[in-house]
Amino acid sequence: MADVASPSPGEAPTIIPARDSPTEDNTPDPTSEDTSTAVTKANGTDGAITITTNAEGKRVKKIIRKKRRPARPQVDPATFKSEPPPQTGTIFNIWYNKWSGGDREDKYLSKTAAPSRCSVAKDSGYTRADSNPGSYFCLFFARGLCPKGRDCEYLHRLPTTYDIYSGNVDCFGRDKHSDYRDDMGGVGSFMRQNRTLYVGRIHPTPDIEEVVARHFAEWGNIERTRVLPTRGVAFVTYTTEALAQFAKEAMAHQALDNEEVLNVRWATVDPNPASQKREAKMIEEQAADAIRRALPEAFVREIEGDQDAKRRRLDEGKFGLEGYKASDEVWFEAEKARMAAADDRGVEAPAEMLMIEQPSHEQQQRQGIGGLLGSSTLAALKGYTPGTALGMAKAAKGVGPLVGYGSDDDSD
Repeated sequence: MADVASPSPGEAPTIIPARDSPTEDNTPDPTSEDTSTAVTKANGTDGAITITTNAEGKRVKKIIRKKRRPARPQVDPATFKSEPPPQTGTIFNIWYNKWSGGDREDKYLSKTAAPSRCSVAKDSGYTRADSNPGSYFCLFFARGLCPKGRDCEYLHRLPTTYDIYSGNVDCFGRDKHSDYRDDMGGVGSFMRQNRTLYVGRIHPTPDIEEVVARHFAEWGNIERTRVLPTRGVAFVTYTTEALAQFAKEAMAHQALDNEEVLNVRWATVDPNPASQKREAKMIEEQAADAIRRALPEAFVREIEGDQDAKRRRLDEGKFGLEGYKASDEVWFEAEKARMAAADDRGVEAPAEMLMIEQPSHEQQQRQGIGGLLGSSTLAALKGYTPGTALGMAKAAKGVGPLVGYGSDDDSD
């Protein structure tokens, strides 16, 4: 019986049996079962190659090809209408198509149920934005209202740890502000990394914690959840800020299990010292993970205490000078230059001459490094004679009259 791999959202598996050897029959017996998995190799993004052994001891190679699924339109494009948002301020900005001048959402409009809800398992897929690095996520997709599907210019999936944007914008590309709104709604502030959502108007039930965790876990990994059952309030903290931004838009004005209309806002700063320490530690871990992805693997191993990497630096960091130990700046710059040269040439670059190495006399003559003057200037000076230079000066002097610039000074 063949193994069936459970596909990830947006991908459907296709199992294609292949022969491991052209001289023997590797077709598995329908009545036999695979007893062990020997090797599993990833074959890029197209699929995976799995080698198994069946009950008869024959090796069977299976190629599991994963087909990417296009994003589907969440609403009918023919019935979709782009209407102005409800009035939440005093001035309507026709350029940004939103209201401004008000810091609080209308209490009656905030109790209106959302017209649709996003289903990540059914709606996610590839769009035109997948071919453009740095694309933002679709706000209408998060709200379950995108009519474009695969033709959308924004991403139709959940944010991951590799989706990193500037701190001045959110994952949808909207500009943040210096401070939160009075009702803690809107895009948020760039002065603080907020990963916690305030969820109000929850119908109190005995299983309220399970209900909140089940609905909000659909939008990504949750670090912790705190529920106040008597007040119908919950605080949900995600592992990344992008997930919190996506969940805030996806669950705004939605219902859980009791047809309530949720009030989802940004949470204020937790005054608990333990929570503040935990938040600072999480931010440090995320920053360290981003640095690990940005730096080369050799640098990361040396920073984390790899003995082989340290030994290599001690040997090569002398640059041919006995007793010399290069500083961190010199060593890292030299490594970056070597790796950049290797990438340009396609092969490993040879050791380049660094600033601390003095060129030899032959190299100076070959490269024309004779001081301040280059090789072309030195070659021109070899034919210099005083008489020639004096004649050129006389000829230049008699070219034409001097030009007056209209100054009152007699010296011009």
